[in-house]
Amino acid sequence: MISDIVALRAFYSSLLGRLAERSLAMALSSIWSKSTSERLVGLGYTLPWLDRFGADAERAFAFMPAMQGAVPWPAGQASTTALVFEEELPLPDSSVDRVLMVHALEHTENPQQALLEIWRVLAPGGRLVIAVPNRRGMWARFENTPFGTGRPYSRTQLAEALREANFTATAWGDALHFPPSERRFVLRLHQLLEQAGRRFWPIFAGVLVVEAEKRLYQGLPVTARASRRVFVPVLSPQGATRVGALRRNQEREC
Repeated sequence: MISDIVALRAFYSSLLGRLAERSLAMALSSIWSKSTSERLVGLGYTLPWLDRFGADAERAFAFMPAMQGAVPWPAGQASTTALVFEEELPLPDSSVDRVLMVHALEHTENPQQALLEIWRVLAPGGRLVIAVPNRRGMWARFENTPFGTGRPYSRTQLAEALREANFTATAWGDALHFPPSERRFVLRLHQLLEQAGRRFWPIFAGVLVVEAEKRLYQGLPVTARASRRVFVPVLSPQGATRVGALRRNQEREC
């Protein structure tokens, strides 16, 4: 099941969605180093956090997967939104400094290819920040939120996927320690539950957050060549010298 743009916007306009956005923003802030000259790309549904962190960037773009749909961003300004395929980003090599992925990796058809594509567009020393549903958390078990759809990850699985795509995890965080309930008494206690969960049961957080750095000086797997034959140009006079020598020898014998 994939959350489309309508469902995502409806969720984050609800009270539960606003509390989830605030919890995830706190986790991102703990590992996010501010920079005023970076080029930032949000991949997936990242608008709530691009509004927070994109103001510090030189340029910020909102890339939204084709299966999800897109909306213009930022509001009241020239749109920097693009509808993309995660495995073929419309960017040249080494063109951005940081990529933020939310509601993206768990829905990607080929996660490994998507990570390799992000590696391609990141500049040397570039950073990738990912937020994915935690396989052990409660939020991945309930479909009343976008974090209950797609493919959840454990910390080990996420670290292995990053390693295979030539990324090195540099910082970890977590969010959504309160249950995904829309009951008012639970929502009133969300701050207390969030603080208690962060301290006593972080392993059961609803979302895992990781920052990874692009790793250089390592070979990337490529498709094996089907043939190593060397082709000769069509206009090359192959054998002309040999034929001429034979004719001269025949004339001398006569």
